[in-house]
Amino acid sequence: MLSITTDYVKDTGCPAPFLEKIAAAGFSHVHWCHHWNTDFIYSRHEIKQIKKWLGDFGLKLLDLHASAGVEKNWGSLAEYERLSGVELVLNRLEMSAELGGDAIVMHLPAMEQNSLHRKPLYKSLDALLPAARELKVNIAVENGSFEAIESVFNDYPDPCLGLCYDSGHGNMGAGRGLMDLDRLKSRLMVVHLHDNDGVSDLHRPMFTGTVDWNELAGIIAGSAYDKCPSTEANMRRGPGNETEEAFLSECFQACEKFAGMTAAFKGEKNKTWRIL
Repeated sequence: MLSITTDYVKDTGCPAPFLEKIAAAGFSHVHWCHHWNTDFIYSRHEIKQIKKWLGDFGLKLLDLHASAGVEKNWGSLAEYERLSGVELVLNRLEMSAELGGDAIVMHLPAMEQNSLHRKPLYKSLDALLPAARELKVNIAVENGSFEAIESVFNDYPDPCLGLCYDSGHGNMGAGRGLMDLDRLKSRLMVVHLHDNDGVSDLHRPMFTGTVDWNELAGIIAGSAYDKCPSTEANMRRGPGNETEEAFLSECFQACEKFAGMTAAFKGEKNKTWRIL
């Protein structure tokens, strides 16, 4: 069981050709990342077709990158935009439930310490968490500011709200990502595994940059995360001379290697990941 993001080439347009190549490369699951930063609403007809494609290609949904929205923004100070953002997130919760996923990933809006900027997000969480519980789909907040994430977690100990750890984000800047992850690993629900040079968010395959994969494997092995490795590498910032087949093969092999590393930390030679 291994997973890759659906947007490894592009995040709009018909996903069928990419799903077919993902399956041909050996992946069993996908992290749905199309329209992750748009106001796009998936209709029931589109969701039905995506479900058919997944079945046709023998793929399953691991989890889904939802959208904080542009004009439909769950953290907007404008109430009509915030309410529209709640509808956008609810659309992704329902989509994930229909496709068999167990979590959506969200980015936190920019938040100041004052209540004016926190109030919209908290109103949105108050509206969305009951739906998440009913649908059995968690909301995983992707690491940007760990300080902001911890503050939200302290205010919302709800087990349906957790962490998505993006290894590329964690490797940039001060490089405190692994330390911060270790502190919050009990709430880890989703992983975005990819590599970079510590400066730019390159989304390159694992083991091609400066991420400390050994330390990360050890932390994940001791965390609440119990799903298969999932890579969010893509070709858009690569050297430009890769074929899709070669890229997917490299990503698959890297996921296999990382799965072995986490299993070794657990002392499990033949790890069986939870099947959704």
